[in-house]
Amino acid sequence: MAAPAVKVVLLDIEGTVCPISFVKDVLFPYALQALPETLRTKWDSPEFAQYRNAFPSEFSGSQEALAAHVRDLMSRDVKISYLKSLQGYLWENGYRTGELKAPLFPDVAPKFKSWTKHGQHIIIYSSGSVPAQKLLFRHTNADPADLTPMIADYFDTVNAGPKTEASSYEKILSTHSLTDGPSSWLFLSDNVKEVDAAKAAGMQSFVVQRPGNAPLPADIDRTHKVISSFEELD
Repeated sequence: MAAPAVKVVLLDIEGTVCPISFVKDVLFPYALQALPETLRTKWDSPEFAQYRNAFPSEFSGSQEALAAHVRDLMSRDVKISYLKSLQGYLWENGYRTGELKAPLFPDVAPKFKSWTKHGQHIIIYSSGSVPAQKLLFRHTNADPADLTPMIADYFDTVNAGPKTEASSYEKILSTHSLTDGPSSWLFLSDNVKEVDAAKAAGMQSFVVQRPGNAPLPADIDRTHKVISSFEELD
């Protein structure tokens, strides 16, 4: 039996639409470099208070404690909401000045245009905060550079939940009446556990293997469809 027609494409970011190296080698170092000056100049500002106060009290009481905690979390790539929010705040200036620009894989923007043209909805689901997701898609190397007009919605681990749990995908499904059911959704991610969770929620889901991604299990083709480009999608 043929799979139902896809009406919503749900996309991971890191390792799916842009290289993992952009996050690890560009965004993370930029945040760490910008952190000390930001703490020094913004610590007492109302603008920064929401980010500072989101940290546990043992770290939000001093610039030194907060900076040390951020460095520790980032060294371990801990995906926690208050860190993700602060990272988005730190990256905002870099995107605005042009120091940061998201290097999308070359097949991404053309496929966004094709999906939009054919009435398919594009939704993003990433561990990065929703504001950080919007910054990334607003400042890309594509033409046009701003892809946000083609994106219907955004989800992260705060408004949806952990990406490796089926309940998170069920929550995303429950917020949209865009389709006839979960089988008309297609989730694309480089993470096999995330793909498993999306399938458990009833979605179609493929593993994306991009340059720079971690090697996949040798027998992955027995359980999952693997693609290396969005051009492989009908």
